[in-house]
Amino acid sequence: MRLYPAIDMKDGKCVRLRQGLFDEKTVYAEEPYRVAMEFEAAGAKFLHLVDLDGALLGAGANDAALRQIIEHVSIPVEIGGGIRTVQDIERKLSMGVARVILGTKAVESPEFVKRAVEQFGTEKIVVGIDAKDGMVAIKGWETVSNAEAVDLALHMKELGVKTIIYTDIAKDGMLCGPNVGQTARLVETTGLNIVASGGVSCMEDLEQLESIGVEGAILGKAIYEKKVDLKGAVARFC
Repeated sequence: MRLYPAIDMKDGKCVRLRQGLFDEKTVYAEEPYRVAMEFEAAGAKFLHLVDLDGALLGAGANDAALRQIIEHVSIPVEIGGGIRTVQDIERKLSMGVARVILGTKAVESPEFVKRAVEQFGTEKIVVGIDAKDGMVAIKGWETVSNAEAVDLALHMKELGVKTIIYTDIAKDGMLCGPNVGQTARLVETTGLNIVASGGVSCMEDLEQLESIGVEGAILGKAIYEKKVDLKGAVARFC
């Protein structure tokens, strides 16, 4: 199981939100690239980045911070948030991003996802499914759609997607344990590479996720609040 330490960026800073609420923000670092360097030093093999401003506004608002991260680490990074055009994808990949995460666009325009997979490949394009009570949320989690997470994942599979990042919004930033049941359902129903996100608070949570066969797990607040030692977790699971 691969571990993905997360860096969420807002206004150029490293922050964490509670349940995706933009007014429930904690700033952990003024310079995200320094956090990225710490994660790499701890043994991380891949970084998960989110442009929170981009997710809400649909633009690469934190590209400057992203460039700094890429310049200062040698491990691959993925990024989501506001990537909604071919030009957005091309720009991120040209900056050195290993893969991009499509979220809102996957709900609003599945055909776009299909074209992106065909053009850039399954290793470069992954889909982020963020759900609240099993229903997919879009546009920075501000809007809940009428699409069910499992149904969307199956549709993405039909379009050639191989990897899904699944976030349970109610768990995100709460340190209350991941939604193991829903995540296991996605793993079993879709057969896709599922990366679990939201709620991880301890090594036992990671053990639970490993037991259901996820490809990876995203670690955010648990690292920042020192509930999980990243170096120890990497040694245990990677």
